[in-house]
This record gives sequence, C-alpha cells and structure tokens, in this order.
Amino acid sequence: MRVALVQMTSSDDPAENLGTMQDMLHRAKADGAQIALTPEVCNCVSMDRAHQTAVLRHERDDPVLAGLRSAAAELDLWVLAGSLAQKADPPETRFVNRSFLIGPDGHIAARYDKMHMFDVQVSETETYRESSGYAPGDRAVVAQTPLATLGLTICYDVRFAYLYRALAQAGAQILTVPAAFSPGTGPMHWQPLLQARAIETGCFVLAPAQTGTHPAQKGRARQTYGHSMVISPWGEIVLDAGTEPGVYCVDLDLSAVADARAKVPALTHDRAYAGPDT
Repeated sequence: MRVALVQMTSSDDPAENLGTMQDMLHRAKADGAQIALTPEVCNCVSMDRAHQTAVLRHERDDPVLAGLRSAAAELDLWVLAGSLAQKADPPETRFVNRSFLIGPDGHIAARYDKMHMFDVQVSETETYRESSGYAPGDRAVVAQTPLATLGLTICYDVRFAYLYRALAQAGAQILTVPAAFSPGTGPMHWQPLLQARAIETGCFVLAPAQTGTHPAQKGRARQTYGHSMVISPWGEIVLDAGTEPGVYCVDLDLSAVADARAKVPALTHDRAYAGPDT
C-alpha cells in the first residue's frame, strides 16, 4: 500500500488552498500513491473568526470539498481531506472541524468531526480556545476500504489514548492524525505522542501536518510545527517530513500490524477495575 502525506502551509484563502491541494494530489498520483492525506484545516488556516465566517461554507456547498471530490475521481485516488473548517447546520452557530475520507469515485466514504477541542495556554503569548469557534464531535469513526481499515482522528485528539484504543479494537489498522500542531508543543510532544499511539494499538499512524508561517489576509498569521510523520505499528519512525511543504510517499506493509499485535497482544488484555476513590 503506497500512501502520500501532503504537508502544506495553508493560507486563509480557501480557493488558493484548493489549487495547491489539487496540484499536490496530481503529484501524489504520479508517484504511485493509492491514498493521499492532507493536514488539518487544509482549506483555511485563520485566527480571525470574522474572516472565517466570510469565507467558510456549509458542507453541502463547500467548493473545496467539491474540488477534492472531483480530483479524487479524476485521479482514481483515495483522498483523506485531513480536515476542512466548515459552517455547521443550525442551531449550532460555531464551525465544525471535519475530516472527510473520499473514495476514488469521488463519493464521501466517511466523515469525522474533531472531538477534543484545543483549549490551552501554551505560553504567555500563545493561547488557543478552539471550543469558542468550533463545535466538538461526539462519535468515533472507523472506515473500511479495500486498502485498509482506517480510524479517523484530528490533531489534539492524539492526547487522548482511549480514543485510539477504541478505534483499534473496532478494527482500525491505520490511525490518521492530520494536524496543525503548535510549534510551542511540537518539539517535545508531537513525535512521542504519535509513537505512543502506534505502540499501544499496533497500528500504523499517518500524520500529515501543516507547517511554517501561514499567510493571512485578516488577523494575525499562525505558525505550525510541520514534521508530517508515518509511524510503524512497532513505533519506528518511517517518515519525518521536516518543515518543507511537499508530497511525501511511503510504502506500507500491513502485515506489520498483525505481527506487532501477535508479539504484544495488549488490545486483548483489558481488565475491569475499581476506583480510584475521589
């Protein structure tokens, strides 16, 4: 199975980002990829809620989603749109952060709304309150494809190990973690968290990432950590893409999933327990 991780520096202009992604998907297909994965909020990286309100769309009329579906069908390529920022349906007034798995015929095979909101203060100058602008999802998603069974997650989800265990126990062989990771936490947390999720579950972890300083028409420019990664079920780093935007292809041997789980069958060793007392 050949996969392509698309590492981007998305701007706050959805049309511009769609053009970039279409070009990168063509490059992925030319390099033999069967599935290409884009980062979190690949349609629009913006810190300005008013600008997001002006440029984001509902799923049903989102030109970026339509363009990615057309590209998938044109190229006969599975595409994971790591996530698109979109308007939610009423009465919800916040946006959604939604991952789409698109089949090679252009149909939407699965959707996942990011469950865990990035409400943190990384430093005195770097604060995020994702829940003020985005509505959290409430459903874990596993998608079966002819290539592999995928468990869908997004960025900050990676800190919540129980989600990944549930996905693996539901049949996931590959865990997807599209991200726009903070440079404040990335150097210490990004790689070990991805490795931990792979080791705990015996899954491949595919983590396409945003990178660099993101051009902004409105509001302040955001920075992201980059380092799109592929981690093996044994925890080895198969790919670290560094900080340059690009298309990074890797071949996966899914037999490594069964091999890792046979050696350490931790997914079958759950035990009921009491406590702790509070």
